[in-house]
Amino acid sequence: MKIATFQVKTPVGPLTRVGAVEDEGLIDLNAACAARLEADGRTGRPSEIADAIVPSSIIPFLTGGKLTREKADASLAFTKECMPEIGPRGEQILYRKADVKLLAPVPEPNSIRDTLSFEGHMKNFERRTGKPTPPRWYEVPIYYKGNRRSVTGPDETIEWPSYTEKLDYELEFGVVIGQQGRDIPVNKAGSYIAGYTIFNDISARDVIPEEVSTNLGPAKAKDMETGNVIGPWLVTADSLDASSLDMEARINGEVWSSGNSSDMYHSFPEIISYISQSETLYPGDFIGSGTVANGCGDELDRWIQPGDTVELEVEGIGVLKNVIGPRQSA
Repeated sequence: MKIATFQVKTPVGPLTRVGAVEDEGLIDLNAACAARLEADGRTGRPSEIADAIVPSSIIPFLTGGKLTREKADASLAFTKECMPEIGPRGEQILYRKADVKLLAPVPEPNSIRDTLSFEGHMKNFERRTGKPTPPRWYEVPIYYKGNRRSVTGPDETIEWPSYTEKLDYELEFGVVIGQQGRDIPVNKAGSYIAGYTIFNDISARDVIPEEVSTNLGPAKAKDMETGNVIGPWLVTADSLDASSLDMEARINGEVWSSGNSSDMYHSFPEIISYISQSETLYPGDFIGSGTVANGCGDELDRWIQPGDTVELEVEGIGVLKNVIGPRQSA
């Protein structure tokens, strides 16, 4: 299943919902569940019960675990078979894609962690700087934490901060955690993945060297509005084998970067197990893969410019498309 967080216009302002992405449009899973319960006839409170078991916001949806997923699957199947147009409250069930605004699949994650899991990316750094990859990189999946409130989604304009001349894209994908856990063994960590999505980790490339030279950071090199671009939706783990996915970045339609998820040195189960040591992971946490080899302008010495269209595509997931905004004045 492809699960999207989307926004619809209403007379009292935008309303955010969770839906299944289908060829015909987006099916509001909460409304579909309510319609199914009403048709079943065993309760006089279909909408209230649907709100509890198939919530209309993504983190409660994920926290519902297997029960919510089972009811969502059943509601989706019911909708495809019976084609109800409205739910018990008169709510719309099927939306045309052109009539909604897609948000990041988890618009405000509980946390963001991004790793450095592609060895080719590290080797390219070695060649550019002459600095060898630290042995520790091969031992554990190093990561940093990002600003969970700076997430933006597909088709949004990426802001160009005033303090950088070299804004850069990064071709990544990532996972959203689907269940709470701590000290998770590697052989069980895969079951904690709710699904996969695409990640564009925007970087102020000329700011990074001075920040990391202080033995801390990155800071403003990564920490900016619209700096964490995630989308276009979440592909559930049971419907995607992420072990060998082609990855591609296109700038104004031209292919700049390409790679494959099979080149990850540290797997997501290994990453999840490491992060969860003496620390609890929660539904809605986001973890990035790190940049695929040659997956950013810095590795290619090619630089995006204001007005450019950046498309990141990962096989089996989709395309994350954004436009680069104008340079902001200091």
